[in-house]
Amino acid sequence: MFAVKREFISFEWDDNKRLKNIEKHGIDFPRAARAFSHPHLESQSDQNGESRILAICPETERLIAIVYTMRGDVCRIISARAARKNEQTAYRQIFG
Repeated sequence: MFAVKREFISFEWDDNKRLKNIEKHGIDFPRAARAFSHPHLESQSDQNGESRILAICPETERLIAIVYTMRGDVCRIISARAARKNEQTAYRQIFG
């Protein structure tokens, strides 16, 4: 994982996936998109020929984990959930 401060020009997502994510994790994608305005951690993996990035971002009073991919200049959010304990630890080791 590495620390970044990245701001995207635009975001997109599948609206059906967004609704399922709200039901399962209680996090709406527009809210997750706003979390990118803060410094965060990222790690990258390639799945089925598509590069996916896991971002650990601060959001209000908690940390959230956002999985996204880039489609040109657009950040496509795939999922967002509460950060796991190990992800929270990694974030706090870098950002305090």
